[in-house]
Amino acid sequence: MTSPTTPSLPSRYEDLDVAFRGRLRPIPELLDLVIQAQKSMAISGGVRFIPILGDSGSGKTSAALELGTHLPDAKVVELPRDAVSDRTLLRDFVERNHKQSTHELLVVVIDQYEEKVPDAKDIPAQFVEAVALMDRGDLRKLPTLFVWLTTGAAFRDELVAATRRNRRVLLKSDLEIHGPELTDWPGIVEETFSFHNSNRPLADFDVLPGDIVEISQDDGIDTLGDALEAVGDRIGINLPSLPNLSKYLVVMLWPVTDGQRITRIQGFTDPREGYKLDWSSWYRQLAPDDQASLPLHAYNRARLYFDVRLVPIAAADIHKLCRNLDNEKEKLHKSYLERFQKTHFYSILAGTWDPATYAPLRERDNSQRAHDAHTWYEQVTTSPTKIGRRLARVLRTLGIQAKHEQDIKTRHSTVRADILVERPGNVRDKVIVELKAYSTDNTMPSSIRDAVRVTLKRHAQLAGFLGRQ
Repeated sequence: MTSPTTPSLPSRYEDLDVAFRGRLRPIPELLDLVIQAQKSMAISGGVRFIPILGDSGSGKTSAALELGTHLPDAKVVELPRDAVSDRTLLRDFVERNHKQSTHELLVVVIDQYEEKVPDAKDIPAQFVEAVALMDRGDLRKLPTLFVWLTTGAAFRDELVAATRRNRRVLLKSDLEIHGPELTDWPGIVEETFSFHNSNRPLADFDVLPGDIVEISQDDGIDTLGDALEAVGDRIGINLPSLPNLSKYLVVMLWPVTDGQRITRIQGFTDPREGYKLDWSSWYRQLAPDDQASLPLHAYNRARLYFDVRLVPIAAADIHKLCRNLDNEKEKLHKSYLERFQKTHFYSILAGTWDPATYAPLRERDNSQRAHDAHTWYEQVTTSPTKIGRRLARVLRTLGIQAKHEQDIKTRHSTVRADILVERPGNVRDKVIVELKAYSTDNTMPSSIRDAVRVTLKRHAQLAGFLGRQ
């Protein structure tokens, strides 16, 4: 088992994946102001200017630089530092960008320039005077909106005051960006994380939506950027120990008799990743009351600790090996053993699982083989311990160390493995197999959900994540 790559959770616009930037949420007030400015310049000519105040991490840079995503007729560019205080360079920059563009509006963004120079006291008057000259000169026919982003209220006020002699250029004097509503932060954090980590959920790193809410309410967390940083810190605390927390792997083995049941089981897992239990899929099946009341944090820790899998196996692949369950000397034919060796369950136990060669589990519902297995399976679901005993023998015959009905004890609790597999040389060298021998009628989403819950609870108690209840 390989360790996961270090997760990524960018908190600044410049660190976001370029493909993700277009998904950032717009700020309606800013969009309305830009549209208003474009109409005003189309009618009256001239240029416009707006200072925007916002705390670091509030999303003002994202909002400004992504205006072109939401307004396709606007071209957004950042003004080079040397053009901020040089009128000639500023003029050339505006002319050049208009000539190179077919957009109706040029939006020029100045991102906190005042924080990058030693003395900023003369900047407001100099820059606004340059903008005013453009508004009165020949460039007034080129629709241009200057957007100055700042974290300083006093500096914003100086920019506004500098427009006193040419009020027409000032679009709004008191626009302040606070970012998305607090209630939207968990969804945004999860979406940002998932996109930058190959669609892996934050739950895989032991951070649940409730944790994000809790973090967002901490003192000192004033912006979405702060929350993203804090969630990243939370991930970092757990990250080093997550890949090797335990020597145990937990596999829930669920026999299935037809394609519909296979699909239901797979719907709770990530099949290509060795049928890892998919937390999000399982969570969605919970009733609202359970989502609010169950000790989900402990359950999720157990899922990660034991690398829980939910593996379907076709009843037809074990049928011929599990005849005459009371006779422990029943002959195990080579052809049936070879078929069993081709199952996903066996490859996971043997440590030979290869996602590159993964092929979906299928069962032909109308085959005689499937029909016979279905009839047999409905008769043996009342004897799961006998099935476990026989499968342990099958595994031993194939060279895997396996025992049935084995207790695993800790100072917190005890779990009985239907089959306990030992496989020296693997990072997780012990496998607890829980046999979920439910009748076909009971292989429903609700029964799968409840069986998973029982397993997560049992192993959360075993590890001490959850007290006995």
